[in-house]
Amino acid sequence: MNLPEEPERLFQINIVPMIDIIFAVLAFFILSTLFLTRAEGLPVNLPAAATAEPQQNLAVVVSIDASGGIFLDDRPAEITTLREEIERGMADESSLWVTIRADEAVSHGRVIAVMDTLRQIEDVRIGIATRSP
Repeated sequence: MNLPEEPERLFQINIVPMIDIIFAVLAFFILSTLFLTRAEGLPVNLPAAATAEPQQNLAVVVSIDASGGIFLDDRPAEITTLREEIERGMADESSLWVTIRADEAVSHGRVIAVMDTLRQIEDVRIGIATRSP
């Protein structure tokens, strides 16, 4: 039995699924870059300083809010356990930058107490965050 010959189908490349995949990958990269920004601690009202210099290597941020509460990055911390928490975090590093972000309404004594605690850790460099006037 002879079958009639079917005309050859022209092959087509459907690009609609490829466009969908490209948009999905693009959306993934856009959303993932939003999470790559480093949190700079809690929002506090920083004092102004005309001689402030930007620092690039921020590793640990200690924030002191207006009521005197201490936060290590975004987690609440006590001044008595601050040293141990930072030493635990720097176990694999030889030196560490710690930036103090203190609200301008905080008493000077509270900031000095935090600085004194941080200076007891070996190979820690301390910076104080300010804003430009």
